[in-house]
Amino acid sequence: MPRYFIEVAYKGTHFKGFQIQDHERTIQGELNRALSILLKTDIQTTTSSRTDAGVHAHQNFLHVDTDSNCLQEKAYNINAILPQDMVVTGIYPVQENAHSRFDATARRYTYYLTRHKNPFLQETAYYFPFTIDIDVMNECCNVILANTDFTSFSKKHTDVSNFNCHIRYAQWEQHSDTVTFEVESNRFLRGMVRALVGTMLQVGRKKINLDQFKEIIFSQNCSRADFSAVAKGLFLQKVYYPETVFLPI
Repeated sequence: MPRYFIEVAYKGTHFKGFQIQDHERTIQGELNRALSILLKTDIQTTTSSRTDAGVHAHQNFLHVDTDSNCLQEKAYNINAILPQDMVVTGIYPVQENAHSRFDATARRYTYYLTRHKNPFLQETAYYFPFTIDIDVMNECCNVILANTDFTSFSKKHTDVSNFNCHIRYAQWEQHSDTVTFEVESNRFLRGMVRALVGTMLQVGRKKINLDQFKEIIFSQNCSRADFSAVAKGLFLQKVYYPETVFLPI
């Protein structure tokens, strides 16, 4: 049976997360519903990156098996059924054994802060009206790039077998209306990006210093990290796959 990757974007404000949950509004649940209506059969998708409640995405993926012909030509019809806060941006035929989660080679996230009250960013950025030192926060990024064990930045009760992540990009930048933290890695742990943001903001506010930040990493103790950065500032920007996963259209 043909397999397809479905690319989606969404504003996560009014969703209870990405993965399907009983009696809750989720990204996967809404897509399953729309596909089932369109194809007139029960459709169950498989997820890629399971973003938390309130987190947004410019790009995320699911995969689905269906013998419906030319599913890639039906994005318009699916979007006519989907709610206004999510959209299918592409449908791609893939190898029959391709997996939207396990074949991903890397993911990139961006976290948005706004330093000034802005009603147009209230659902998509963390209002943080404090003085912060971005230069020292970028020194934290250098520390992050030099390490691989991020046990201290993972929430408890997670089902992973190890806490090693190979971060290949991490950078804070000042923009006209926002401050952003962008990070790319082969994998991320549960709550990891928000914990990194919250802890680095403590460094940026001079609440802790760079050496203390290093100690938090080396401690492998999540009770020492700051998980207070709110979900609404976080965007999944991009999911990377090998080109060999996709079939020619």
